[in-house]
Amino acid sequence: MVSLRKIRLFILVFFLIVCTMHIVMNLLFTLEKQTAGLTSGDTGCSCSHKPMEDTPSRAESRGRSAVESGRTDTNFIHLSNNPSSNCTSLSVKNIVGQPEQYAHEGEHKSPIKGTSKHVPVDGFRRLAALFDHPLYKKMLPILAEEDTLFSVNSATTFYSHAHGNQKWAREGDEEEDLFPVGMSTINSYPSWVRFHLGINRYELYDRRSSAVDDLLGDLVMQRIGNVAIKPGGTQLKLIMRFQNYGQALFKPMKQARDQETPSDVFYFSDFERHNAEIAAFHLDRILGFRRVPPAAGRLVNITKEIRDVTRDKKLWRTFFISPANNTCFYGECTYYCSMEHALCGTPDHMEGSLSAFLPDLVLAKRRTWRSPWRRSYHKRKKAEWEINPNYCDKVKRMPPYDGPRLLDVMDMTIFDFLMGNMDRHHYETLEKFGNDTFILHLDNGRGFGRHSHDEVSILAPLSQCCRVRRSTFLRLQLLAKEEHQLSVVMTESLRKDRLAPVLIQPHLEALDRRLQHVLRVLEDCVGKMGYTLVVEDDMGERRARRNS
Repeated sequence: MVSLRKIRLFILVFFLIVCTMHIVMNLLFTLEKQTAGLTSGDTGCSCSHKPMEDTPSRAESRGRSAVESGRTDTNFIHLSNNPSSNCTSLSVKNIVGQPEQYAHEGEHKSPIKGTSKHVPVDGFRRLAALFDHPLYKKMLPILAEEDTLFSVNSATTFYSHAHGNQKWAREGDEEEDLFPVGMSTINSYPSWVRFHLGINRYELYDRRSSAVDDLLGDLVMQRIGNVAIKPGGTQLKLIMRFQNYGQALFKPMKQARDQETPSDVFYFSDFERHNAEIAAFHLDRILGFRRVPPAAGRLVNITKEIRDVTRDKKLWRTFFISPANNTCFYGECTYYCSMEHALCGTPDHMEGSLSAFLPDLVLAKRRTWRSPWRRSYHKRKKAEWEINPNYCDKVKRMPPYDGPRLLDVMDMTIFDFLMGNMDRHHYETLEKFGNDTFILHLDNGRGFGRHSHDEVSILAPLSQCCRVRRSTFLRLQLLAKEEHQLSVVMTESLRKDRLAPVLIQPHLEALDRRLQHVLRVLEDCVGKMGYTLVVEDDMGERRARRNS
């Protein structure tokens, strides 16, 4: 009996010692970082951003969109944000004429080498004029229930985290004031829910949707509640969960903006760039596709907003203080996750892109397709399309490429060529809509790597098939005109992002140069085959329309 008591006492004392040691180690780590920050005047950072002093105020109240009118029942769509779900690929809130509102008080941005100087003094007029052009007001068919991803009044369960108390967190309240769901309108839903509700057969979001602008603001402003490593990636990506239960994929900064990918580096071993994800969203919207999920840049305090909130031990244990007194971490992934490839703050702050999640796979399944023009991902071998100039004839006989899907591949090809993205091995579609839907333009981090080189092999699908939608062709011609010049409207659009300038001037100039190359390829196709065989009329064939 006495020995049993001694054993219990020994276990209790051992447990207390372990807990005490854990607390002391955590305190020592924090004190070490604070002492290093106070005693070091030189942070060793080459980044132009200084640490954040004040938290930006919340964006102003949200506006209504077309989908945001009316009331709903107490039964809501179950929009789960399971961290194991696949995510998609965010910029500061788009408030025209007020890009400076997100600059921190007292913060000074040093100019980045090669930064664009071609910014019109009239604010965002060229971008607004572009979106006001008739080519960007294309009417869609009237949406039936089978054409929308979700029904607002679906009799499904609550989002799992709100199910217990039957309440949503109000977006704008730091104190997390709550209100009954049954009394709310769609306009009071979190921005990520409204974004999900707007997804349909033809596009991820409506061009007039205020939900997207609100979501871009939330990606920058929402408080981060938890962080975890996204499993399965070749490079480190983090899943960030926000105060309003929304989630986003965080890609940290790995390269300076003016750093080009060396010509000797294979496309499959290139870094994924955070600014490429941001620029891809803006380019996709300017091209009129709206197939890239909203993405924005954010300056993150990696101590307070990652290390101190994460419950992922695999991530937490990789944090350390560098010899330059900067907080660093490296996480876990297949490549570039080691002490030698650590990601460091300045001393705590780090740039990164945040890409909004698509709906959970349980709610909205997605189908993954192998790209017919997939590269070999081998140092010596070549894919069939690289050695067979008539390869497209074979592809056009295979479903689903014997229908409109081939035109979606052409859109994606043009999009990738403009960015210089060679890493398009697979793509995804929303399973609910079958083969009659668009291709999701996801995972664009390997774009904008080399501005001095145009990889014409990316255009192989277009040059081999010689097919394009008329709406795409006309918008490309419009963006080649001086009044709507692609590099200029991209500059204006990217100015709205918190991390502006997102692209240096050579990358913007490369967009114009590559656009001209695309148009030359299409002109050659028309010269060989004739306009009607190359250009598919997608603008006059629909009878049932809705006003834009």
